[in-house]
Amino acid sequence: MPKVTIAKIEGRARGGGSEIALAMDMCFTAIGKAIFGHPEVAIGLVPGGGATQRLPRLMGRGRALEVLLGCNDLSAELAERYGYINRALPAEELTPFCREAGLPHRSFPAHAIAHAKAAVDTGAFSSITEGLLVEAHASDLSVVSEVTQARVKEALKAGAETYDGELEMDYLSRLSPTR
Repeated sequence: MPKVTIAKIEGRARGGGSEIALAMDMCFTAIGKAIFGHPEVAIGLVPGGGATQRLPRLMGRGRALEVLLGCNDLSAELAERYGYINRALPAEELTPFCREAGLPHRSFPAHAIAHAKAAVDTGAFSSITEGLLVEAHASDLSVVSEVTQARVKEALKAGAETYDGELEMDYLSRLSPTR
């Protein structure tokens, strides 16, 4: 999917619920409320919604097997430490954080998001050689985009290559939204 997807977990995400969260681009959770787990193997099932493929890529083989074969719950803090999720936050900070995390992407050029995601996915799920080739191609496609060219001009005009612009990057908030 060429758009950004974010999972916000404030309760239990076991089995299929966990697999839906794993399929998102990013996952943020509430400390003390979010729980992750895969009980399938304990009852004779193999997870069938992507957990056996996504967990090892996120946390490594050993930890993935610990989660999948252990069938125990993981707290938000442990899930964060294992790489299962992006970040565990205090419950009262979760909604504002997720809202903020999603907002900047709304004004970013859609083609840049789509190409960056495709390159990351190829690199994460294929060889580094294939990933680098896809990245180079995606980079070339973004450079020739009229939207990108106009946005680069706008960023330069707003001070992107000045000392303060490079140091603080506050010019990003002044760029026109793209659709």
